[in-house]
Amino acid sequence: MPLTITQVRAAVPREKAFRLPDTGGLHLFVTVAGAKVWRMRYKIAGVEKLLTFGRFPEVTLAQARDARDAAKAQLRKGIDPSAPVAAPNETFEAIAREWHAQQKTRWTPIHADDVLSSMEEGAFAAFGKKTPDQITVPMVLETLRKIEARPAIETARRVRQRLSAVFVYAIATGRGTVDPAAVVQKAMAPLTKGRQPALTNLDDLRKMLAKAESEPGHPTTRMALRLLALTAVRPGEIRHAEWVEFEGLDTSEPVWRIPAVRMKMKREHVVPLAPAAVEVLYAIRPFTGRGPLVFPSSRSAHQPMSENAIGYMLNRAGYHRLHVPHGWRAGFSSVMNERFPDDRAVIDLMLAHAPENRTEAAYNRATRLDRRRELALIWADLLMEGFPPAADIVLTPRR
Repeated sequence: MPLTITQVRAAVPREKAFRLPDTGGLHLFVTVAGAKVWRMRYKIAGVEKLLTFGRFPEVTLAQARDARDAAKAQLRKGIDPSAPVAAPNETFEAIAREWHAQQKTRWTPIHADDVLSSMEEGAFAAFGKKTPDQITVPMVLETLRKIEARPAIETARRVRQRLSAVFVYAIATGRGTVDPAAVVQKAMAPLTKGRQPALTNLDDLRKMLAKAESEPGHPTTRMALRLLALTAVRPGEIRHAEWVEFEGLDTSEPVWRIPAVRMKMKREHVVPLAPAAVEVLYAIRPFTGRGPLVFPSSRSAHQPMSENAIGYMLNRAGYHRLHVPHGWRAGFSSVMNERFPDDRAVIDLMLAHAPENRTEAAYNRATRLDRRRELALIWADLLMEGFPPAADIVLTPRR
């Protein structure tokens, strides 16, 4: 039964200290000297602990219950309410952002964004408000296990490396003493090296695209998948595409000019766009055209869509471990090289591959844009024959 204020006031000391229970672990502890102290028993990580809220009457029964409810809210988030509150610049998140600000000067903008996003989505939510020394090995492993289960084993390993770098930075700056991310390395799921799974038969690719587009999903993800399939660029280039990069959409020679800073080979890449690709851009523009990004996050117009969004759509369509977003490049290359073997060099240009011959890479800078445009149109016709217009797909049910 809950305590009443009358019982609290009437409690008198005894030969031994005793407790008067309220509810939810809250109780009034009465000492031999007559002090009345509000306390709460709770368990976290299997360990029983005791939290003190203050003395009665300075802390009333109602205030003690409010404090109990606040503590329980923290427990539901996995936060120990008795742990000391970290100073703003001593939390793991603050230290990680400080580390990131120092490191990003040597990274490309796209990589810097991916590094920060990977920690925001997992680590910051799990233990970002704790100090580095409050974060245990099991906490880190649990966070990485969730990433592995998506499944994204390679991503989990990259996140572990980044977390470890932050812990080491915390140690170096006097705000930590251990690196729990180093300890979990041997406990992580093994990574099987090899080529990324990809379908390379045209009929299979068409069937997969149709199945994926029939799945409930966000318009941004649907259109990003279709543009990825049509252009065979790298998924990161789709995610970070900006409206200002698209030129001549209302002409007969539209292009997507991807800046060198976003390209793997650090060279500007010009992608000729087939009419079907332009159609995708017109279909998504009413949804995202007011912001800088073509395919932004659903949470912010200034943040790119999640790196896993397209992959999740393919997984839901039944292609888990059969085809990944990056696999469209292999599919395009296989189909087009089989049909046009004399155009291998042009197809490599379309994929922004570096020539194997270094001398050729240095001196042969012909872009073959006219032929690339012809092949882009052929690929789009092969892939999209019989498919509904992008404007119809963008309006199908959301997930």
